[in-house]
Amino acid sequence: MSTLGLLLVTALAQVPAAFAVGGSWPLVRFTMALVAVTATWRVVAWRARTSAAERLVWRMFSAGCLLYGVGAVATAACVAVPELRAFADVPGAVCAGLTFPLAYRALVRWSRRSSGVDPDDLLNGTSAVLVVAALIGAGVALHDGDGVTSGFLGSAAWPEQLLVLQNACVFVLLGAAITAAFTGRLHRDVRIWLVFAAYALAGSGGLAALVDGGARPAWALPLWSAGLVALAAAAVLRARFEPTGSSDPVKSTVGSFVVVTAGLAVATLVLLTGAPRGLALCALVGVLGSSVRLLVNLFELAQLAVSRREALTDDLTGTANRRALLRHLEDLLAERGTDRGEGGDRPAAGVQVLVFDLDHFKEVNDSLGHSAGDGLLQMLTQRIAPDLPPAAVLARLGGDEFVVVSDDGPVGDRVLAVLEAARREPFAVGGVSVHADLSVGRTTWTPGSSGAARTNAALLLRRADSAMYDAKRTGQGTGACVVTYDPARHGDTQGLLSTVAELRHAIAAGQLRVHFQPQLHTADGTLSGVEALVRWEHPTRGLLGPAEFLDLAETHGLMDAVTREVLRQAVSQQAAWRRGGLAVRVSVNLSAGTLLDTSLPATVAALLDRHGVPASSLVLEVTETALLREPERSLAVVEALRALGVQGSIDDFGTGYSSLTQLRQLPVGELKLDRAFTVDLLTDPRVAAIVAHTIGLAHALQLRVVAEGVEDEDTLAALTGLGCDETQGFLHARPLPARAFEAWYAARYGAVPSPRTPRPEALTAGG
Repeated sequence: MSTLGLLLVTALAQVPAAFAVGGSWPLVRFTMALVAVTATWRVVAWRARTSAAERLVWRMFSAGCLLYGVGAVATAACVAVPELRAFADVPGAVCAGLTFPLAYRALVRWSRRSSGVDPDDLLNGTSAVLVVAALIGAGVALHDGDGVTSGFLGSAAWPEQLLVLQNACVFVLLGAAITAAFTGRLHRDVRIWLVFAAYALAGSGGLAALVDGGARPAWALPLWSAGLVALAAAAVLRARFEPTGSSDPVKSTVGSFVVVTAGLAVATLVLLTGAPRGLALCALVGVLGSSVRLLVNLFELAQLAVSRREALTDDLTGTANRRALLRHLEDLLAERGTDRGEGGDRPAAGVQVLVFDLDHFKEVNDSLGHSAGDGLLQMLTQRIAPDLPPAAVLARLGGDEFVVVSDDGPVGDRVLAVLEAARREPFAVGGVSVHADLSVGRTTWTPGSSGAARTNAALLLRRADSAMYDAKRTGQGTGACVVTYDPARHGDTQGLLSTVAELRHAIAAGQLRVHFQPQLHTADGTLSGVEALVRWEHPTRGLLGPAEFLDLAETHGLMDAVTREVLRQAVSQQAAWRRGGLAVRVSVNLSAGTLLDTSLPATVAALLDRHGVPASSLVLEVTETALLREPERSLAVVEALRALGVQGSIDDFGTGYSSLTQLRQLPVGELKLDRAFTVDLLTDPRVAAIVAHTIGLAHALQLRVVAEGVEDEDTLAALTGLGCDETQGFLHARPLPARAFEAWYAARYGAVPSPRTPRPEALTAGG
């Protein structure tokens, strides 16, 4: 049956019940009341079954309707039996009282999402019934002229007392319906007003009976029937507006306060007017119930305040978190934009957003543990926060990434000075002195500027974040490197992040490839070794060189994973060549982060043992900058590698911060001249002098010298004349895949190693 048909049947069922009011028709009255209640209950129960979003609400309405109908049918039955007519209102009043919790809960759940202690606010609703009952009872007692007695209503009979409670329930339900309509923003939903009408019409007979001394008027039954039709119509109609109320305990607190205040007023009125003392007790019991609810609300409000504060606070550092920062920044942009738009006497100040993080923070976590890293972040915020300008907001976005939002101009300059001062002194972390260099990305927003209206908090953060990663690429190791956002340089933020995600996947999916560049003896041109150099076999962009992704790997914490993958593939390939008769030395570059990992020697030892490669045939190249970043830790790792028999090499010598006198302290056996010297060797006498002096001193320290970037015969001859041991460069060969290197070797030396080069898939699977 359609919903319209259900409503029509329900309405028709009320007609005979409404007009079966004659005293000679008691059986007809009973039968029609039963049919009317059953029809209405069927409609409401149908809505409870078919409405997913409001199923609980309509289930409670359905149960309440059924219970209320039982009372109405019982009343009709009492009327049909002459001996019971004096008690005809008793079952209706009792069932109405029992219906109250269901109907009240349905209204509360309809208007808001409930949670916490007493989620349906039933304690407060019951207390309100007691207070309203005391008020109605006082009016009835005073109207009837009762004196002060110990009874609830003085000399009133207990059926009349039940009738007072019934009317109190109806009044509270009407108030709850109005409250639900406006606090839950359901006032535009006609269904809430139909429910209100249903309660008002159904309860009108009880109110009339109370006023007239217990006799229900003849028109009460038609209005009762109309109330059932209104409830059925509310069940049939579809929801047009979603309720927007929440379980905020503030609303319940206001309701509790109203009940407490009203209860005290009613109790005072009862005592002053001489109404029955039991009514004062009834009102005070209601006050007690609402007072308990009020205390519960205050406790929930305190918990809510703590929860909201925690939701906006970073657990580790106590600063604002991302959610709080975005909210503050959005409010600030809206405020400054409004000030500018209203044409004030002076333009609103601009906004500066700084995003910064700690360089090499991952190395602190890896070497000293996460608790040490957490301690470093806490100490950093404790240095920065007290010195920031009053209006500046410091927030932690996650990991070691922080944001400071402040005014632009002098205030912004002061913030930058605070960051510089904070990183200047080392931090004592886990018994180790740690220097924390910062990479800072900066962007600004000015009200009224081009594009200001389209700028939001998330966009400003992305811009500052892009500038920060640029600072990491260009200024690591230089203190607090600050880069200001430039659309021309940093505009492709989305593309950058996409590449980082692809690189992360590439490492796991085995898309990295190792190419090998030969190193030759200058004396006779024989092969002395190869250097392993990484490439990325991108699925759509083809083969990418290191310049296209290694900076991203470094700044996004992926360099250690890249280094270990290259090391694994290089040793696996070296083992394959050795099995084929080519015992070639292989050099692998170590990243700065990997060099500080104290577990590296054990990893290298296990790798060499697995593939049966002697440690002396592996060279691990490190840069001067990497060695000097954390000298004690890096030197300890290099010493441990040397103890295994692995050779060490200083890569790109001459471009870092070390001096020649520091070479005697380094546990290495090789020095690689950077190509910056070899390319100008023939054209700049000063470069030639530096190279000659470096080669001589290296030999005095018993170090092998390898020159990079050799591209012509004249440069090779000059290096040979200066005593350089080995050379590497395009003159000999470009970096080659393993099979291409084998072909190059065969063409140059007339011998081919056994073709057991591992496939890339095999390398990825574990070598």
